[in-house]
Amino acid sequence: MSDAPQIGLANWITDRAQRSPGRPALTFDETTWTYQQFLERIDRCAGLFEARGVRAGTRVAYVGFNDPHFLVALFASSKLGAIFVPLNFRLTGPELQYIINDADAKVLVAGAEHREVIDSIRTNISPRHYFLVAPSAPPSWELLSEAYGSVSPRTACERVGHDDAALIMYTSGTTGRPKGATLSHGNLWWHNIGVLVSCFDSREDDVQLVMAPLFHIGGLNVLTLNAFLVGGHVVLHKNFDPAAVLRDIPCYPITTTFAVPAMLLFLSQHADFGQTDMSSLRLVVVGGAPVPEALLRLFNSRNIPVHQGYGLTETAPAVSFLSPQYSVEKLGSAGKSPMLSAFRLADENGNVIQRAHVKGEIQAKGPNVMLGYWNKPDANKEAFIDGWFRTGDIGYVDEDGFLFVCDRVKDMIISGGENIYPAEVESILFEHPAVAEVAVVGRPDVQWGEQVVAVVALKPGANLNLEELQAFASTRLARYKVPRALHIVSALPRTPTGKVLKYKLREDVR
Repeated sequence: MSDAPQIGLANWITDRAQRSPGRPALTFDETTWTYQQFLERIDRCAGLFEARGVRAGTRVAYVGFNDPHFLVALFASSKLGAIFVPLNFRLTGPELQYIINDADAKVLVAGAEHREVIDSIRTNISPRHYFLVAPSAPPSWELLSEAYGSVSPRTACERVGHDDAALIMYTSGTTGRPKGATLSHGNLWWHNIGVLVSCFDSREDDVQLVMAPLFHIGGLNVLTLNAFLVGGHVVLHKNFDPAAVLRDIPCYPITTTFAVPAMLLFLSQHADFGQTDMSSLRLVVVGGAPVPEALLRLFNSRNIPVHQGYGLTETAPAVSFLSPQYSVEKLGSAGKSPMLSAFRLADENGNVIQRAHVKGEIQAKGPNVMLGYWNKPDANKEAFIDGWFRTGDIGYVDEDGFLFVCDRVKDMIISGGENIYPAEVESILFEHPAVAEVAVVGRPDVQWGEQVVAVVALKPGANLNLEELQAFASTRLARYKVPRALHIVSALPRTPTGKVLKYKLREDVR
């Protein structure tokens, strides 16, 4: 191990700062740190964590909105060989309590807005040390920036192996208890190398806007860590604000960003979208859910290159990526696998599917696939088959080998013996002029087993009834796929990362 190249996460930023210390690394609230200034804060934070007992394997948790100190704490933890645990900042106290204790975190860092929720569970959770990212802190908390300014920096990087854990990222928990996907330093390294050499060309002169939450694998590892690896400049937003995004794209100017489909939808509906100069954007990567074709065409009409990828927390995240030259020819596809990784399709009996246009479960394999779920041996047995990770997603490949993701296995609707994939129906219904948002779910039906229900949020001032929606859909969809019921809502319930909570909708329409 002593002769192996050091690809640990902390080495990325340490080596980059040595090569380009004066380049801008990170901008937040109009304050910019160079790579040298960024590294100095990381080294101070690592020294603080070490003084508080953090060692290789210790779990360090973080809950808070996007902030430079999230990244400082991440790289500082890595410098010690510790494991960083980013927490979903919208979870309730009991939900956070479960995750923090499941990870057995010994240090917790919180943003100012989340101090009260942590205080409400503090007597029932595992951490021994609490740090606050805020201008001031009550006596029961240490102020992070003030505390790490009073200790000696830790400049050396702990030696880590490819299979040593770097992150535990908890799944959204839309069904059941969340599970912690354990990602190694090798997972992060090889994922980024794979996408760099075969998917997109992150460059040192890129200015990347980070508007997705960093606790989410898409926000953290699609482009953000990649930018630091190549020496780019990251402009970090506290949270997603369409007006701020449209302001900053021409201001910096922004060249790359990652988004989930809901973000593109909200940007397109903002009053400033049509008049904002977005010509600097050369790479917009979208993932997290299928993108409606109408939305892709809208952005393409503005010469904004939207490239759709598909992945999961468990795969760090890329399973496939649609190369830019195919963005129009293969519109709607999730592309092909990055170098170093692979996917396959399997039917319900586990047989590998070899033919085009035959739907099956997507399974992934490669150095980007997680070590396993933290403390969940039974879940790991179910998650892997012959070394392949079972995504739980349904897809098919076309005659050229391009992947098309249809839907989640659990979201599939079976009506009259026919399989219905909601994403296909949603893509059509989204094009109706009255529809702002739409989700399709199944509900029990005595005659057919399940019936298709469209849950729709309308555009301001719009009206829609079931007969109008059915007439619109019938020209594009087989009869059995056309919604049999319409449920109007003010907005679709979503996770913080933009995924629609289908289980909540199924409960509401029963």
